[in-house]
Amino acid sequence: MKHFFLLLLVQTSCSLFGVQTSPPPNIVFILADDLGIHDLSCEGSTFYETPHIDAIARSGMRFTNGYSTCQVCSPSRASIMSGQYPARVGITDWIGAATGTNWNRNDKILPPPNASQLPSDITTIAEALNSGGYRTFFAGKWHLGGDGSGPEDHGFEINKGGYSSGSPRGGYFAPYNNPKLEDGPNGEALPSRLARETVDFIKQESDKPFFAFLSFYSVHGPIQTSPDLWEKYRKKAVAAGRVDERFKVDRTLPVRQVQDCPIYGGMMEAMDSAVGLVTTHLRDTGLDKNTIVVFTSDNGGVSSGDAFATACLPFRGGKGRQWEGGIRQPYYIIAPGVTTPGSTSPQFATGTDFLPTLLELAGVEISPRQILDGISLVPALKGNPCGRTLYWHYPHYGNQGGEPSGIIREGDHKLIRYYEDGREELYNLITDRGEQTDLADKMPQMVKSLSAKLTAHLKEVGARIPKTDPRFNAAKKALQIESLHTKRKEALEAQHANFLKPNFRPNPTWWGALQNKD
Repeated sequence: MKHFFLLLLVQTSCSLFGVQTSPPPNIVFILADDLGIHDLSCEGSTFYETPHIDAIARSGMRFTNGYSTCQVCSPSRASIMSGQYPARVGITDWIGAATGTNWNRNDKILPPPNASQLPSDITTIAEALNSGGYRTFFAGKWHLGGDGSGPEDHGFEINKGGYSSGSPRGGYFAPYNNPKLEDGPNGEALPSRLARETVDFIKQESDKPFFAFLSFYSVHGPIQTSPDLWEKYRKKAVAAGRVDERFKVDRTLPVRQVQDCPIYGGMMEAMDSAVGLVTTHLRDTGLDKNTIVVFTSDNGGVSSGDAFATACLPFRGGKGRQWEGGIRQPYYIIAPGVTTPGSTSPQFATGTDFLPTLLELAGVEISPRQILDGISLVPALKGNPCGRTLYWHYPHYGNQGGEPSGIIREGDHKLIRYYEDGREELYNLITDRGEQTDLADKMPQMVKSLSAKLTAHLKEVGARIPKTDPRFNAAKKALQIESLHTKRKEALEAQHANFLKPNFRPNPTWWGALQNKD
């Protein structure tokens, strides 16, 4: 255990959570996987139903400029744990992705090396809180390393279901094929199981300050649901009217434009219900009066690649992509005695900020030996946002069609630098949140200024820049892209239309969901 953090004794007459004698706040951190911000009804979805997550947004502060630090999972998760940008940590793609000459997809550049685990010399948020007297618990997806670099190796005393895998190997219904989670009865749903494990931990530790990190595998692929939820959302999609074209090609892949996948709709409701198990327990026991609750996602919704399951409009793109659909996130914090219920903040907030924010709220001091890229959002939680600049570095090709790029956002503007050829695009996110109008030619001074800041940042964090791949075949690539734009799109249109047919069956047992009735 690393002891870079010390418990900060509050000497004033009042603390953040009341009088000096008040106990430290409990913390429940809820992280969704591959959930796009517009997958939530409180953010504008009219198809998915998420009343319990919506209640979190209404009960605390909703950050309208909330971001993940990467458009894919492992880097974002590393930032939440460390308070550092992915490039500084060394994890810039999902752990297990091919890099260097092992990348054989015929692309212009070679993705640079990517760390295989969260570095052991980083003091995580769990280690800091544990050193400050908190009991620590983890449930669900980890994907920050295997043996020797699991949740238990980074400050979590209890781990239910977190290991090297980035998706549920056994699917969303028991048996789970998860070495860190005992199987329940056949057909048991994974989201509710993880939520019940979290509630059980809270029951056991309610007399001590606790940090419970509920990290859903949902709504990552494979997309799976129960027949009753599929039927509910199938009827809802059919009632909304026929859709003849669900996909639009955007550069590299077809991208979903409509939220009407009934399987994904069922997954969203299952996860939201699981969130409700936890928040209802907090409310029924009165623990909500002294429990910080966080809800966010690790990257944008999967509108292309993987299961092509949702649409992120009005934001462009989705998971793996450099546009707002890939990095803009739900970012909600309830801090009793600090946040005003139903409030919003324009503060730029990202994954690096959770560690310094939660440690300040918990009264745990940060050692100057720990490098932090994040800032404490406590002033913003109190209604005093500050200006800042955000950066991203993704020197990889996303499975979802993303292009290797660096990004900077400052004020209203966002600059994207493409590592394949060095070109740069500039967007005004206030007047053009769909990122359709490139302003680079019209605002060369703005491009020059932001580009210089991005370059300086990449140097400061030690970012690895990709190199040209001498094996690249331009003619072959053109044929590959043409196939994706035609045959792949046609296949996707047929597959997703089939999901809405009354006689649709993925297999005889709906992934085992009915076996528990035997």
